[in-house]
Amino acid sequence: MMKLPNCTSEVTEKELKHVYTSLNKVPIKSVSQLFKVLSDETRVKIAHALTIQEELCVCDVAAITDTSVASASHHLRTLKKHGLAKIRKDGKNVYYSLDDHHVHDLIKIAIEHQEELEE
Repeated sequence: MMKLPNCTSEVTEKELKHVYTSLNKVPIKSVSQLFKVLSDETRVKIAHALTIQEELCVCDVAAITDTSVASASHHLRTLKKHGLAKIRKDGKNVYYSLDDHHVHDLIKIAIEHQEELEE
């Protein structure tokens, strides 16, 4: 890893190499996939709804997002498949919630950031 010949930044080659090495130690592809999943408006609505109400069933999500139960179910399965949501079964009912506090914080911070940009 070498600096580009015409680069005049103050970042040293050693610092640049450290950044490069650090990037190769984290799951960049998986993180990119997480943001790809969240690039869908309906899924962001669902995730945000789950920061407000800890658990929701499919029919509640369909009502909140103004979609069909089939569509809500599809989006919830996608969130679950990618580790953003989890389920809890109670008899015939299946309740969805965000997987953990990291997902909750990610959604809240993204919403807060966007609200500040739009002020």
